[in-house]
Amino acid sequence: MPAQHSAPHGSTIGGTHRRRRHLVSALVGFLVLLPGLIAVAPGTASAAYPDNPAEPVPFGSAGFFGPTGGLTLNAPAVGMAGTPSGNGYWMVASDGGIFNYGDAGFFGSAGALPLNKPIVGMASTPDGGGYWLVASDGGIFSYGDAAFHGSAGSLPLNKPIVGMAPTPSGHGYWLVASDGGIFNYGDAGFLGSMGGKPLNSPIVGMATDAQTGGYWEVATDGGIFSFGAPFYGSTGSLRLNAPIVGMEANKDGSGYRFVATDGGIFTYNTPFYGSMGGKPLNKPVVDMAGS
Repeated sequence: MPAQHSAPHGSTIGGTHRRRRHLVSALVGFLVLLPGLIAVAPGTASAAYPDNPAEPVPFGSAGFFGPTGGLTLNAPAVGMAGTPSGNGYWMVASDGGIFNYGDAGFFGSAGALPLNKPIVGMASTPDGGGYWLVASDGGIFSYGDAAFHGSAGSLPLNKPIVGMAPTPSGHGYWLVASDGGIFNYGDAGFLGSMGGKPLNSPIVGMATDAQTGGYWEVATDGGIFSFGAPFYGSTGSLRLNAPIVGMEANKDGSGYRFVATDGGIFTYNTPFYGSMGGKPLNKPVVDMAGS
């Protein structure tokens, strides 16, 4: 149940791997992702997408490992995940192209596959040896040591999938839809959802609590919905300059933060390292990941 009274820190107040149907947590830093110009990783095609440069923006001790510009994309960047060491990250485009930097390995992509629906997010395995991509129809694409545990591809969905999160063991994952519906696979337990319940704003992402095995859902207004995980606060009762687009949790589940499209960062029971709120951006922020 989300209570929405806490004031946040921030600056935005006021068979094959093709199966039809946030993130690495941070203690000392995080990155936000602006869709944009990005170097293309091995195995992904490069073509003109001139209005889509991708640029990670680090805060705290999070490092910048690329891209440094050069090539253009087939489709916009829509999500990212950090490596366990904090010394690299992956970014994914809506066509399933994967872009890896630092110590993030390339294990494959969906960039050359015909997709029924666009990719909307990704998650990495705990050891950083693989990752999953998820499409808006709940299709799951698994690479490296990321095992396929099921998908929502054959299900009639009331609303599109908007994100996913792995279990702490890496042997399962949750998918979340924009109406708050939760789809659990592998060792991911179902602890409740907002599916079928009234929402002021659509759900845009989720994060997991490694301590309790629970999870949080976040809405565009910053409302937080906790299931088997502690509630630390939200912006649900505040007027935001821009909608929330993503969240990530501390590694020990002791807090979380989320980011708005203008780069405003809102932190709860976790340090505030800065934000892009109030600063000029070429494109809106689309996601965040911990380091």
